[in-house]
Amino acid sequence: MLPQEIIRAKRDGLPLGEDDLRGFVAGMVDGSIGEAQVAALGMAIYFQGMTGAECAALTMAMARSGTMLDWDLDGPVLDKHSSGGVGDLVSLALGPMVAACGAYVPMISGRGLGHTGGTLDKLESIPGYRTMPGRDEFRRAVRLAGVAIIGQTDDLAPADRMFYAVRDVTATVESIPLITASILSKKLAAGLDGLVMDIKTGSGAFMATCHQARELAESIVSVAAGAGLPTAALITCMDEPLAPCAGNALEVRETVRYLTGAERDPRLHEVILALGARLLILGGLAHDEGAARSMLEGALESGAAVERFSRMVAELGGPRNFVEHPDRHLPVARSTWPVLAEGDGYVAAWDTRVLGMAVVALGGGRTRVGQAVDHAVGLTSIARVGTAVRAGEVLAVLHCASAEEGGGASGRAARSAVLKAVRLEPEPSAPGPLIHESHESVMPG
Repeated sequence: MLPQEIIRAKRDGLPLGEDDLRGFVAGMVDGSIGEAQVAALGMAIYFQGMTGAECAALTMAMARSGTMLDWDLDGPVLDKHSSGGVGDLVSLALGPMVAACGAYVPMISGRGLGHTGGTLDKLESIPGYRTMPGRDEFRRAVRLAGVAIIGQTDDLAPADRMFYAVRDVTATVESIPLITASILSKKLAAGLDGLVMDIKTGSGAFMATCHQARELAESIVSVAAGAGLPTAALITCMDEPLAPCAGNALEVRETVRYLTGAERDPRLHEVILALGARLLILGGLAHDEGAARSMLEGALESGAAVERFSRMVAELGGPRNFVEHPDRHLPVARSTWPVLAEGDGYVAAWDTRVLGMAVVALGGGRTRVGQAVDHAVGLTSIARVGTAVRAGEVLAVLHCASAEEGGGASGRAARSAVLKAVRLEPEPSAPGPLIHESHESVMPG
C-alpha cells in the first residue's frame, strides 16, 4: 500500500496490517518516506488509536529496523525507562545502583519531549561524555562499568529515532500506542532480560490521569510479554517535580549529591528504591522487596553505586574526576534569580507541566527538531508541597542564560510561569501517594 493510503486508512479509523506497518517503517529508514508523512501518520494514530495487534506490529517493525543486540555477560541485562516527567533524574542514579548489585544496564535513552527533560540532554552537560558511541565502545562500557546510558546508535531502532523527533514538535507525544512502540522498540533491540517502567501521572506527566497511566502500563506490559520481555510497570506521582530541581546540568549535580550521600531527597529516593527493587526481582538478583531494597541501599552506602557512575562517565569520554569535582566541569548559568512568594500560605500544589515549560522557555528544552539546548539553565530550590512560605520567601530559584536584571525576557517569563504554577493555601496539605499501583507482565507458557 502507498504511504498516503496507509495514512488515509488510519485517518479513517481502519486497522493497519502488519505488512503495511512494516513497509511504512522500512520507508522511514530508507528515506522514501519523509517527515511530513511520518507526522501525518503520527497525528492519525493520535486521534484514531491502534489495536493491540497494530501496536505490537509497529513495535516489532521498529525494533527490527536495525541491529538487535545480544549479550554474553555474567549477570542479567536489565533496564528502566520513564514515560517522562520534570526533575526526573532517576535513570542517572538507578542505572549505577542496579549495576552495583550485579546486573548490566545498557540503557538506551532519549532527549527531552515537550515539557519533560531528556536523559541524554542531561548527560551531554558533562564535557566529553559521548551519548552516541560506536557499538564496540558501548559494549565495552557496559562490560567494564556495568552501566552505559547512551542514545540510539544509527543502527539501533533507527525508525524510532525519526518518529521520536517528529512527535516532539507535532503535539503527538501523548499517544499510548506511539509511546509503547517507541519505548519497547529500543528496549527489545537492546537485548534485555528485564525492564521496569516508571509511568508518571499527574500535572507534570503526559498521562495526566491515573486512568491514562493505567492504559499505558497495560499496553506496555502486554506488548512486552508478547515479545518475551519480562516487564513491570509502576505508576508514580508527577504532581510536583520529582527532584527539587529541573534542568540538565542542575539535575546531574543533584544526581552526584544523591549518589555520594551529600543530599538525598526523600521523594526521589523512594521512587528509585521502588523501581530498583522490582528490577532486581525481575532479574533474579533478589527474592523479595525487602532484600532488593537492602541491596540498593548497600550499593549507595558502600560507595559502589557512585563508583559505577564515575566509571561510566570516564568510559564514555567524560572527566575521570567528575564525581569528585562536578562543579569544575558542569556549565553554570550566567545569573540566578529567586522567585519570591507573593503571599503567605502553604504550597498546596504545583502545575508541574508549567514548571517544565518554564525550563524550556529559559532555553533548557526544544521547540523544534534539532534545536540546541542550554544545559546550564533551569530551576532549583523548588518548594515542596506542604512547605510553609511567607510573602517574600523563595519558591524557586531561576538559573538564566542572560545576566540582565531578572534574567532578561526569558527569565521574567519563567518567573511569571513559576508564580502561575504554584497554589498556596492557608492550611497545609500532605502530598499524595508516590506509588499509585503496579502492573507486571504475565509471560506466555
